[in-house]
Amino acid sequence: MRRLEGGVFTMGSDRYYPEERPARKVRVDPFWIDETPVTNRQFARFVAATGHKTVAEIAPDPADYPGMPPEMAKAGSLVFRQTPGPVPLRDVSQWWSFEFGADWRHPLGPGSNLRGLEDHPVVHVAYPDAEAYAAWAGKALPTEAEWEFAARGGLADREFAWGDELAPGGAMLANYWQGAFPYINTEEDGWLRTSPVRAYPPNGHGLHDMIGNVWEWTCDWYALPTVEPKAPGACCTPANPRGGTEAASVDPLTPDIPIGRKVLKGGSHLCAESYCQRYRPAARHPQTIDSSTTHIGFRCVARD
Repeated sequence: MRRLEGGVFTMGSDRYYPEERPARKVRVDPFWIDETPVTNRQFARFVAATGHKTVAEIAPDPADYPGMPPEMAKAGSLVFRQTPGPVPLRDVSQWWSFEFGADWRHPLGPGSNLRGLEDHPVVHVAYPDAEAYAAWAGKALPTEAEWEFAARGGLADREFAWGDELAPGGAMLANYWQGAFPYINTEEDGWLRTSPVRAYPPNGHGLHDMIGNVWEWTCDWYALPTVEPKAPGACCTPANPRGGTEAASVDPLTPDIPIGRKVLKGGSHLCAESYCQRYRPAARHPQTIDSSTTHIGFRCVARD
């Protein structure tokens, strides 16, 4: 882990997606953070020690998902599949499929395994799985503010973890999608899917993969950012901001399935200039806590 002394920084961005706005000054206290996302090797030690079963390895209860066809009540997870050609980018079902038997040991579904992926980020971990690992390790999951402070690497108001250019001088500094998503990946960064956690240079805080590779869970319930008006004469910057409430984080488009959403940070190997430019410290995404996919992982923090 690396110890960060904390401090004041500009969180969010006014230049990209609405959910990142407004850019605002906040302060975080000192904390420790993992240098890399948790790997398959590390997660395997946790499972061996505890016998933990991930959410993806447990069949869902249809009572929790009104309208679920009975035949879908089997253990599994969401797997990304490259499409053979252009598809409507508003329809994520074109490239995501729920596959029975997909889990952290079998990232691409039955028949796949972790051979050669020991030092890649663990995937197919839902929020409770990440939380259980953190507790076992004597750590915690980061807040969104802690995560973003760490991702910025000490740089102020920069678009990326290393500056304002995505690929300065043509250098690939993170694992993201090159080409026309979701059907052409030119693999200029060397990887079609996940990459080993130290495959790219660290940021200014000595942290790897804060951008790209896999999205990472934070412990904050999803809410749109707000800036509280200061009282007359007040001079203090908000300290250690937190997200919203579980109830308010529920997706308004699925009120009949009241499952809370946490904030994901960092983007993944599926973020592309042509589709989802969320390979930036300010980027954020809401994810239901029961969800697991081939592009979500996590890292841990420890607080003094």
